[in-house]
Amino acid sequence: MEAPPVFEEIDPASDCGCPGCRHWRRVLPHAPAGRALDRPAAYRALVVATAAASATVASALGAGQAAAVPAAAHASYASHAAHASHAAHASHAAHRPGVPAGDVPDTPQGPRSPLYGLTGLPGAPPAGAEAAAITRTEIIERARTWVTAKVPYSTTAYWSDGYRQDCSGFVSMAWKLPTNEWTGSLAGFADRITKEELQPGDILLFHKASDPEKGSHVVIFGGWTDSTHTAYTAYEQTPPRARELATPYAYWSNSAKYLPYRYKGVAAGTASGAAGAPAATPASHGVAGYPGRAMFRPGADNAYVTRLGRQLVRKGFGTYYTREPGPRWGEADRRGVEAFQRAQGWRGGAADGHPGPETWRRLFS
Repeated sequence: MEAPPVFEEIDPASDCGCPGCRHWRRVLPHAPAGRALDRPAAYRALVVATAAASATVASALGAGQAAAVPAAAHASYASHAAHASHAAHASHAAHRPGVPAGDVPDTPQGPRSPLYGLTGLPGAPPAGAEAAAITRTEIIERARTWVTAKVPYSTTAYWSDGYRQDCSGFVSMAWKLPTNEWTGSLAGFADRITKEELQPGDILLFHKASDPEKGSHVVIFGGWTDSTHTAYTAYEQTPPRARELATPYAYWSNSAKYLPYRYKGVAAGTASGAAGAPAATPASHGVAGYPGRAMFRPGADNAYVTRLGRQLVRKGFGTYYTREPGPRWGEADRRGVEAFQRAQGWRGGAADGHPGPETWRRLFS
């Protein structure tokens, strides 16, 4: 006896050109552009996930339902079912051993465009046009707004701030560019740097010129997560939504092709959480990864504070945290550092709870 067909509920894709998806986008109610669709399950398209021919699909749906769907949509069901099934498996399958499923993104992107798209501002300035200055702190804070809002990935939708919801639109937003750029134009706003020069707010860019839709991607560097500089905090826009994630350097896949760049408008001498901070002392430069004492002043908010807190937890000095260590410097961080300093036998001003270069060296050694 032939097995009954299996039905799967899907939403019509916003960028799929098959007749079925075009039909359902016309007839189904939609939420505002760029937001999650908001419709009852009864309105969702039923896709037959079997190898039966389209005639079997129509029979499975029933004559009454079949009559309600245009012939073009019926003809597209079989091919679209295969497309949907492939996309679902691709998004959940690990691309190589040891890489969590979904961490190697499929990131097509839109072209250069004005804010809010073609119907937005009158025109886009030339690629590489000078943009306004911005601090590293502001870059990271802007990136976090999308992570917090869980902005969904899209190559065609624009978020309420006017930026396209793909990887290059995300960087355009964080850098406060006057346009939505793409991976082929972002380098025009930046200078090439080395791995050793990376600081929060810089980017790691992979642009595959021969086939930009296959593999091209860009992420924002949020700071190193280990003293060996083999992993870092990445802020990125990737399916299904914006995220902040510890990532191996330079990326999960095509690692050698990701190149570090620094936005030309970054305010000189600033670092995340410490606008106008003085340059690190010579002693600070002698300790790998130490960003300088200014990164740990009251009110500081940067990736180095997060890294410090996580290392305190790993070393057994995280008892003062009531939740996961975060980027804002607070009393729990200070007391954890003080406890670590006292464990080294230090007293008085040497155990003040503020990490200097020697505290950092010992903590991360």
